[in-house]
Amino acid sequence: MEATVGDKLLVHGRVVGIHDRTAEIIEVLGDHGEPPYRVRYEDDGHECLFSPGPDSVVRHLPGKRR
Repeated sequence: MEATVGDKLLVHGRVVGIHDRTAEIIEVLGDHGEPPYRVRYEDDGHECLFSPGPDSVVRHLPGKRR
């Protein structure tokens, strides 16, 4: 997984009744865009350190070259 500051991280709910959550990546702590990331969740503004698993997808900012 590779991301940059400003990308969105979509975390799929893994249990019935738990909804997907979206977070903005505000800091990349790994080498070459790799995890861990400091993120801010859009629904409540909570910030945390996050290492995404297979239930997560990075949505890159529009117009970014990969």
